[in-house]
Amino acid sequence: MNKPATTMINGFDASRLSSLPERERSMIERRQAMLGPSYRLFYENPLHLVRGEGVWLYDPDGNAYLDTYNNVPSVGHCHPRVVAAIAEQAAVLNTHTRYLDEKILDYSEKLLSTFPDEMNRVMYCCTGSEAVDLAMRLACYYTGGTGIIITENAYHGTTAAAAAISPSLGPNMPLGMHVITVPAPDAYRADGKDVGETFAQEVSKAIAFMLRHGIKPAAFIADSIFSTDGIYSEPAGFLKKTLEVVHEAGALYIADEVQPGFGRTGSHMWGFMRHGIVPDIAVMGKPMGNGLPIAAAVMKGEVQERFGKDIRYFNTFGANHVSIAAANAVLDVIRDEDLMGNALSTGNYMLDGMRKLQQDFDCIGDVRGAGLFLGLEFVKARQSRAPDGPRSLVVVNRMRERRVLISAAGIHGNTLKIRPPLPFGKDHADIFLKVLEEVLHETR
Repeated sequence: MNKPATTMINGFDASRLSSLPERERSMIERRQAMLGPSYRLFYENPLHLVRGEGVWLYDPDGNAYLDTYNNVPSVGHCHPRVVAAIAEQAAVLNTHTRYLDEKILDYSEKLLSTFPDEMNRVMYCCTGSEAVDLAMRLACYYTGGTGIIITENAYHGTTAAAAAISPSLGPNMPLGMHVITVPAPDAYRADGKDVGETFAQEVSKAIAFMLRHGIKPAAFIADSIFSTDGIYSEPAGFLKKTLEVVHEAGALYIADEVQPGFGRTGSHMWGFMRHGIVPDIAVMGKPMGNGLPIAAAVMKGEVQERFGKDIRYFNTFGANHVSIAAANAVLDVIRDEDLMGNALSTGNYMLDGMRKLQQDFDCIGDVRGAGLFLGLEFVKARQSRAPDGPRSLVVVNRMRERRVLISAAGIHGNTLKIRPPLPFGKDHADIFLKVLEEVLHETR
């Protein structure tokens, strides 16, 4: 059962407005009047937040909510080192990249040192959507092609070009004329087949379809953990064959690292590294600056060279001094606080805890993920593995009422999407696991 076109997973139903307290009802009415219907809210009872600190968020009444979902404040809400870097730079200078400055060069060297040697160029913008848009421009210019391959429930952004490769936005958002979708690499339903081989075959079929219709392939793009498809992380290395297929067709591989990047998977700085591959382009977004508007595309030099010579690129706010200062602080915090190590150890701890729950609750079909990017899939019956989206949403909203924030993913909305800020520790994991177990008992 696909989600209705007019809704989103874990979205507030505006028809319930009259059931809310006056304070929240009034805010939502003002919001609807001025921002319009495109802006959606999470949860059956929308959350009003006024402050954040670390992995905690607070409402106007001082109630604390454990954030198990938000990846954008990657090193934690309002991290003091990031806040200080922003304030210090804002008091000195904030302008664009058409003036010489050491800070962008120093940060670029630091950022590129985290990538394979072949990926030695970086271009800056403000959002992940812009970075995806730029990556597709680069791929089309380099290859001379127009065909783009994506997964069936992908999300890559909100610009016209990025939305056109984001089927998770719903059936009312048309895909591009030269965009072809392939099934996500679902190892849980692979029935013993090699998921890497199967996925590569699907990509190969998509390429053949394009060529049969006179479309030259330009790029395959995927986020390296298939987040909106349902969080498919295993086995590590399964994307190697797909990379080969894409390159054999003369197309480029674009790794969307907006969600799995910056150490979130624990074992590697970038999600594609878990698979032992080197993409042609990688894109990143606002977790880069802990929520400030900074994003980038990193690519192989040859991919950017002719584009750079032939086409002028400039982004007024991209890589401004304040955003670069925030991004630099984020890299320092990830290193100094060993947040990759924390993501790996806490993530494994959470996986173990959820697998113990899986033994007691038949509704849990699969538990998967890497580092602090995890998924727990609900099914109607383990034997059939039929997705149970309604149960997932009940769990999400019951946990919200207990002040633990989570959301859901997947084409059926049946997978809990667990993606907290990187300082999320084992003591926080214990709170999450305890509340999850309580809710599962209640909803049996």
